[in-house]
Amino acid sequence: MKDLESWLKERQITEVECLVSDITGIARGKIAPVSKFVAEKGMRLPESVLLQTVTGDYVEDDIYYSLLDPADIDMICKPDLSAAYPVPWALEPTAQVIHDCFDKQGNPIELSCRNQLKKVLALYEARGWKPVVAPEMEFYLTKRCEDPDLPLQPPIGRSGRQETGRQSFSIDAANEFDPLFEDMYDWCEAQGLDIDTLIHEEGTAQMEINFRHGDPLVLADQVFLFKRTMREAALKHDVAATFMAKPVTNEPGSAMHIHQSVLDAATGQSVFSNDDGTMSELFLHHIGGLQRYIPEALPLMAPNVNSFRRFLPDTSAPVNVEWGEENRTCGLRVPDSTPHNRRVENRLPGADANAYLAIAASLLCGYIGMIRGINPTAPVQGRAFERRNMRLPFTLEHALERMEHCAELEEFLGGKFLRGYVAVKRVENENFKQVISSWEREFLLLSV
Repeated sequence: MKDLESWLKERQITEVECLVSDITGIARGKIAPVSKFVAEKGMRLPESVLLQTVTGDYVEDDIYYSLLDPADIDMICKPDLSAAYPVPWALEPTAQVIHDCFDKQGNPIELSCRNQLKKVLALYEARGWKPVVAPEMEFYLTKRCEDPDLPLQPPIGRSGRQETGRQSFSIDAANEFDPLFEDMYDWCEAQGLDIDTLIHEEGTAQMEINFRHGDPLVLADQVFLFKRTMREAALKHDVAATFMAKPVTNEPGSAMHIHQSVLDAATGQSVFSNDDGTMSELFLHHIGGLQRYIPEALPLMAPNVNSFRRFLPDTSAPVNVEWGEENRTCGLRVPDSTPHNRRVENRLPGADANAYLAIAASLLCGYIGMIRGINPTAPVQGRAFERRNMRLPFTLEHALERMEHCAELEEFLGGKFLRGYVAVKRVENENFKQVISSWEREFLLLSV
């Protein structure tokens, strides 16, 4: 705590945002004066925070009381000294500090998403392996809209005009929002977020930010904070930034592609390549694990009803767990690289996924393949979109059913977490089904 105290004093911080991520990826916590934060060296939050839905509701009572203490007790949230960042958009000098969740005996809380990623990384560490990831975050800029029944529209750029049509990789189209992105880059630099390139993606006013490769926990923290940063920069310029998986009808969805590789922790060499530069058995087994278990772990990568709209036909997203070299029609793409940088890109997670859980799930699937020697299918040559034998669940309901019956996920993530996660997503799905859509009003109201 002493180093963090010095860090706060050097920056003349007056307030501290104490953060944890809930299952959905929403930042929950408390805002404290710096003196109170330093004195208490953490915070207490109700355990129930970790079982809130995106609407703020809770799971059914029988599940709630089977997973949590019926007295609704507090958990102990301790600051991670390596996860302290300034809040550059705040009016007063403010810091945000990510916390880890423990029970009163000092045990990690199983329902904590960050703890789940740490658990998966410990599996790799026990084998002498060091995973490396590089996320790519897609998102849309839109006009601000107060009425959720109205479709989203592209924002007005510097030219005074809305973007029309698709402008993949257009420099001029991205430059329409230069002032916004200058603030975003400045704020990311102030926080030490290791972002790399900015790309205009396929959709109208759809963008992508790539992160440099690094430690999975650090990158998950950075994605968690980047979403906050991007939204704040957009609001400053009177537009909105959304990480919904499919926010706009007839436009491509937004993904969080995860590039992942594994190094030998002792030597720093890739375990995905043999000495002669060819693909290693561990690499092929890693892909085999991804193919076998992604369909079971899909709700951790596609967590919402809206996530599955991204997987509809003709949406440009792969709806399979095929793999191929330099093949973007596969859910698992192996980019062209040197043997040391050999990696697989998991193209299935949506931008709406909780980064801690999506990265944990992706690495866990590959890990199980490595330790159990799961062989992959033959790599795909040509288009994989039309292939039917490696398809994913088409609905959240089906995906949740598969997830809750997966013995391997329960073994490695824990039954408590699995039951809690599925319960939260089922409540959200039931809430969604209570809403009457504009399609139903348009086509059924006066016709049936």
